Amino acid sequence: MTSSKRLARIAGVLYLLVGIFGGFAEGYVYPKMYVAGDAAATAGNVVANRGLVRLGVVADLVDQTLFVFLALTLYILLRHVNKGAARAMVVLVALAAGIECLNAVFEFEGLRVATDSSYVAAFGAAGSNALALLLLDTQHYGLLIAQIFFGLWLVPLGYLAYKSSGMFPRWLGVLLIVGGVCYLVDVLAAFLVPDVGQNIHTFIVIPSAIAEIAMVVYLLVIGVRTVKPDDRVLAAT
Repeated sequence: MTSSKRLARIAGVLYLLVGIFGGFAEGYVYPKMYVAGDAAATAGNVVANRGLVRLGVVADLVDQTLFVFLALTLYILLRHVNKGAARAMVVLVALAAGIECLNAVFEFEGLRVATDSSYVAAFGAAGSNALALLLLDTQHYGLLIAQIFFGLWLVPLGYLAYKSSGMFPRWLGVLLIVGGVCYLVDVLAAFLVPDVGQNIHTFIVIPSAIAEIAMVVYLLVIGVRTVKPDDRVLAAT
């Protein structure tokens, strides 16, 4: 159990770092550069914040690396509950991380196009700006596609927490599953009914944020519950 608590605390630290790096890259840098439908404004923002954009790309790459190690740590911690669900969790995280790393490539290429005078010479100012916007549009929709797997990975994680025989409270498992479903609803709305999706985005992701913050806090503060062997048998029964 001491080993389990240590693993849980490591997972908590990794989860917290994922939130910090991801929040910086997507919550701070991304809004400062991308203006949907406005090529000139987007290119101008990238040029004005070129150093910040580079930091955002690096933060994204670090974030996804930590995300993979978080999944592996949680796999070691929870594989005894259900190995199939634990494996699914790792696979979903790997898919999300792969898509996010590719998105970082588009972001970096958008930066290069906006700041390299050779593109202006080849395409003109308007053409260069349009190309930069196209690359950042690709990143934008790539983020939405990655969100599918950010939502899906919470479902096996929630299931494992729910079935962990008292290591985690059951309400936390349910909350994680609900948070994963909310991420998926947000993505579907963004693609199918974009006007509605834009209006509900702020509200639909609140349960997801609450679920992930609750998991981080629980891992850092409590780790896992200490369950006596007899109690574990009763819980499983």
